[in-house]
Amino acid sequence: MKIRATIFIGVLVLCLTCPAQAQDTSKQQERKAKLEKEIETINRQLNENAKKRKSALNDLALVRKKVSSRKELVKQSEERISSLDRSIGVKQHSIDSLSSRLTLMSAEYDNLVRNTYKMRDTRVWYMFILASRDFPQAARRYAYLKRVARMMNVSAARLKDVRNELNGQKKEMEGLKSEAQVVRNRRKTELVNLQKDEKQSAAVVNKLKKDKNIYEKQLAEKKRQVEKLNKEIQRLIAAAMKKKNSGGSGGTESGVSGGKRVSSALDDKLTGEFVANRGKLPWPVDGAVIETFGQHNHPVYKSVKMPFNNGVTLSVNPGSKVKAVYDGTVAQVVVMPGYNQCVLVQHGDYFTFYCKLKSVAVKSGQTVTTGQAIGTVDTISGETQMHFELWKGTSPQNPESWLQ
Repeated sequence: MKIRATIFIGVLVLCLTCPAQAQDTSKQQERKAKLEKEIETINRQLNENAKKRKSALNDLALVRKKVSSRKELVKQSEERISSLDRSIGVKQHSIDSLSSRLTLMSAEYDNLVRNTYKMRDTRVWYMFILASRDFPQAARRYAYLKRVARMMNVSAARLKDVRNELNGQKKEMEGLKSEAQVVRNRRKTELVNLQKDEKQSAAVVNKLKKDKNIYEKQLAEKKRQVEKLNKEIQRLIAAAMKKKNSGGSGGTESGVSGGKRVSSALDDKLTGEFVANRGKLPWPVDGAVIETFGQHNHPVYKSVKMPFNNGVTLSVNPGSKVKAVYDGTVAQVVVMPGYNQCVLVQHGDYFTFYCKLKSVAVKSGQTVTTGQAIGTVDTISGETQMHFELWKGTSPQNPESWLQ
């Protein structure tokens, strides 16, 4: 009974953990693929930058993002190894329980075979029945002999099933051990690559320290570009909000009033839908986030504050398509120094801003839908990046809290 109870508990644990582990494995594989793609994109851009001898500050952002992604890959491998070790432990417990059960069943079966062997002569069976006192006793003895024969067959079948199950569990155990070894080897490779990336990061930092005057000028130019961009987007959003609140232009007074009510209702509906999708909006482009939202200090000169980032900047592959994150209307298409073409899309009281575009596939006043192409990313001064912002009225929001 103890053995059966142990087996039942082991099977129950496996049933409960296997679906969860399968789901976790799927998510881990998806995240691993994304991280590897980010690293591949960053390496490609770093190689391009090396050929063109561009901004070391941009290189540092790329390298540090690569280090961060590499660390996450290492962490993911370690978590997978721990998960596999737990699975191996549960599987070993199940194998031990099945082995104990098989030993007990084999002993019982052997005993049954020995007793049956003693009565192998059919004459003994007949004499056993014929020696009965009366017919009822003969019937009971006949039923007993039939039951013994049936028990032999059933015991043999059960023994075979348990032996097959044990072999299956052992095979699964070998599979888990093999996967664990593969993940350990991968982690070892990732740690070696991480050390290389950290050395690369240190080399870029040294370069920045050595050529401080050059990069101070680059930083000053970037500040000017960011300030111009921030002022322009605030102006564009203020103009769009003013137009929205006035209900647009044209028409008779009553027509304007009616149009304003309809427009306001539609805007309120779109605003509510946009808010309801917080955390579920698709990313405008595939890439690695190398500049996050908010105020940051310079990565090397800690006392120097970087320009406030009203959005996020992603390192992407050349020619990548940029897509609308939600339904809306193109409020404006502008060209900004350092950011090339930019598109502002209005979603009721919310706005999304897509910058550093080489070509634009939409025009002002056009309605766009989720996933619709806005344009393609440009390579500016050797850097293939896309800048994205999300605003609630005239207040910038952290896009990463809105995107899935």
